[in-house]
Amino acid sequence: MGKGPGIRRRLALGTAVLTAAGLLTVAAPQEAQAAAPCPGRKVRTLPFATGSAVVYKRDGYVCAVTLPKKPGTKRAMSVSLRARGGRPVVDEGRYAYRAGPVTVYAGQRCVWVKGKVGSKSVSSGWILC
Repeated sequence: MGKGPGIRRRLALGTAVLTAAGLLTVAAPQEAQAAAPCPGRKVRTLPFATGSAVVYKRDGYVCAVTLPKKPGTKRAMSVSLRARGGRPVVDEGRYAYRAGPVTVYAGQRCVWVKGKVGSKSVSSGWILC
């Protein structure tokens, strides 16, 4: 008779732990996906009045996105990324949350990033040389 409450307590604890683990498993992939639009590590953020251009790098590839300061409303946005000696890769349109990602293989070459939200923009000049 004395074993009943101990078993119930352990079963309740085990159920609580499994439920918490299940919730973390469901929530984690969505958070990771929303966190970084490009693979690699963030190497530069170029802020401007209406947003920012964010640059990532991994294994010689450079990736960029333009993010608005106030997401959620569709507006003209663009991002452009060019490796020195190459042509720019551009994404432009009416977006609510971001323009891009755009990716180029830069190797050890410099890149030039441009971002625009509405009428305001940023241009990096040659960076990551």
